[in-house]
Amino acid sequence: MAFTSSPFITCKKDLGFFAFPSSSFIIGQRQKWKKTSSKKIVSVVSSEKNKRNPSATGSIKIPMTATEKILARATEKCEVRPGENAWAKVDVLMINDITCPGITGIFKKEFGNTAKVWDREKIVVIPDHYIFTNDERAHRNVDIARDFCVEQDIKYFYDIQDRSNFRANPDYKGVCHVALAQEGHCRPGEVLFGTDSHTTSAGAFGQFATGVGNTDAAFILGTGKILLKVPPTLRFILDGELPSYLLAKDLILNIIGEISMSGATYKTMEFVGTTIESLSMEERMTLCNMVVEAGGKNGIVAADRSTYKYLEDKTSAPYEPVFSDENARFLAQYRFDVSKMEPLVAKPHSPDNRALARECNNVKIDRVYIGSCTGGKTEDFLAAAKVFLACGKTVKVPTFLVPATQKVWMDLYTLEVPGSGGKTCSKIFEEAGCDPPASPSCAACMGGPKDTYGRLNEPQVCVSTTNRNFPGRMGHLEGQIYLASPYTAAASALTGFVTDPRKFL
Repeated sequence: MAFTSSPFITCKKDLGFFAFPSSSFIIGQRQKWKKTSSKKIVSVVSSEKNKRNPSATGSIKIPMTATEKILARATEKCEVRPGENAWAKVDVLMINDITCPGITGIFKKEFGNTAKVWDREKIVVIPDHYIFTNDERAHRNVDIARDFCVEQDIKYFYDIQDRSNFRANPDYKGVCHVALAQEGHCRPGEVLFGTDSHTTSAGAFGQFATGVGNTDAAFILGTGKILLKVPPTLRFILDGELPSYLLAKDLILNIIGEISMSGATYKTMEFVGTTIESLSMEERMTLCNMVVEAGGKNGIVAADRSTYKYLEDKTSAPYEPVFSDENARFLAQYRFDVSKMEPLVAKPHSPDNRALARECNNVKIDRVYIGSCTGGKTEDFLAAAKVFLACGKTVKVPTFLVPATQKVWMDLYTLEVPGSGGKTCSKIFEEAGCDPPASPSCAACMGGPKDTYGRLNEPQVCVSTTNRNFPGRMGHLEGQIYLASPYTAAASALTGFVTDPRKFL
């Protein structure tokens, strides 16, 4: 299956799209700032029963996208436009262990040693990156975070002190982006910043969420505000029934492969369509998680019944969803027919190095890694277990399993896998010969100290459910990482080669 364009296809001028049947999608042309979208498409985004005012300061002056409405509300304006700079109020600031020392140092330098944070209840500090290691510098990061949280009386500090048994730490959660959702810190219509680029995951909840550096985070700590440029919006319309052998990871790898790693630089990536509506919240998080690999400022999926159901037992805080207007302006629009898509991988050494999994079946691998904020959620492990169960054989290469959070770890030992006769994921993994599920953390996704679980310490080939495959990303500079869905990762573990999961599903 080639990914080249077919130049002879007729342009659908009313939509601004070209059809490319060879790659099963339609690509949007760049549009000028004028009304060009058809109601046929944008009705997926905006429904009559969900119309709301875009901001707290007045009625609609111009049509806006969901991201523009959120930022209008946060800046206390009736409207904002792409390219405009404005001071935005922040609802939640997330800080992790590897950034906290730098942030707190800047904060004290600029605001004073006795300064207090702007709101102790809107700051979430989550140790997750370099946790289960003997590296004293990594331990010091957590110690500095703990001291600062005690000093500032931070309400949400998910601490860990006993690294020998993570379950002895009831406050410890694990990977920040999954923990934020599980602990109710992700809410529609809000503004969330985090000192990690994959903070974009929270856009799955219909909020503006993105990563910031240490200096910006320190400024937010002291003021609760940030100067922000309003991004233009790219809209991705995904329609069709999702085949049983595809997951959200395949969808986002396809999109990144189509527009490239710079295709959405400082732009919002808004996802709509019947396929998106059918995705679970965890799958939507996977989609939004990797928008940054396309250069995106943020990703967003409109809140719906799935969102509200997920949040029912996680937060009592009020929230107000927003939705893109029917005639909102989009910089470009892209359409995909997912029913015609096939399982994909991103070959070394770039997330946009897209290829069909079946075209890489001659690539011999050394190991498989299933984990991270992208591919270490409960549903990711259920998907992997489904493949192992269908095959009924043992893995051919070492297979590392790293649950994102304590809750995910517990799910692996308690939730029954559908169609398994009562077996849990952990039982299926054991029978397949995988390593036992490890302590929840980011682990080898970002390399880390040499004793980090699952780290590539040799120039090996790894199929991974993580989000980046740059040289040295998971450890060794000469390691080769193939990014894939949990289906493809599990299938590859069973054969010892990059494998299309349809072989077993």
